[in-house]
This record gives sequence, C-alpha cells and structure tokens, in this order.
Amino acid sequence: MSTFRQIYYQIVFSTKHRKPVLSIEHEDQLYKYIWGIVKNKNCKLYRINGMPDHIHLFTDLHPSVSLSSFVKDIKVSSNLWIKQSGLFPDFEEWQSGYGAFTYSEREKDMMINYIKNQKEHHENESFEVEYKNLLESHGVEFDEKYLW
Repeated sequence: MSTFRQIYYQIVFSTKHRKPVLSIEHEDQLYKYIWGIVKNKNCKLYRINGMPDHIHLFTDLHPSVSLSSFVKDIKVSSNLWIKQSGLFPDFEEWQSGYGAFTYSEREKDMMINYIKNQKEHHENESFEVEYKNLLESHGVEFDEKYLW
C-alpha cells in the first residue's frame, strides 16, 4: 500500500533575542533560499513571510521527513547562508526553539493569506502577543518564563 498524508504546518521561529535584523530589502533572497531547502526535502512551501525578528512558513512535510529535522535543516542551512551572504550583518543566529502548528485543508487559504499579510498584521499586534495566541489557540501548554 502507498503512503498518503495531508498535514499542513505553520512553522514559526525568531532571531536570537528577537532582534529585528532581517531587513525587508533582502528578505526575498532569504525566503528564496529557504524555499530551496524545503524543495530539496521533497516538501511543498505554500507561503513564507515574516518580520525583521521572525518568520512564518506554511508547508507540508514529505512522509520521510520528521518535523524536528526539517526545522533544524532550515535553521542550520539558512544560518550559514545568512552569515556568508553578508546581507544581514547584525544577524547572530536563530533562536533555539520553534513553534509548529497543524492546519486542515479547509484552513489552507486562510493560513496562506495570514502569512502573506504579516506586515499588516504586525501593525496591530506584537510578535509576543501573536505567538502566545498561537500557543493558546492550539491548546499548547507553556510556561511564559521559557518563551522569551
């Protein structure tokens, strides 16, 4: 029997100490690089966007790829690329953790639009509020002292 799956993930991670170091003028190059990583893992990236201190990906995972190794590969590879490119000179590294949240087929278009409109969204809501809302709306228990 073949393997079938349909799991959409929103993956969120930030720069170390949430420093706003991802300049908007070069973010497209970073996003294209990450898209290449996702593609090389036989996964599909539906949308990527972010702010100077964090990024969101909306993607699926190939059955042969674990979530933790997928995120690790994206962060390690993009960390090296960022440092070699010199496009984000104040970038130190990514934060050590990440958030990953699942969505259904019915929510796919909503999530693509949500990530597409990150800049507008953050005119009214900080990353800290957004991230806590994501955790709470997905029923993820957390201790706030470990978030920041």
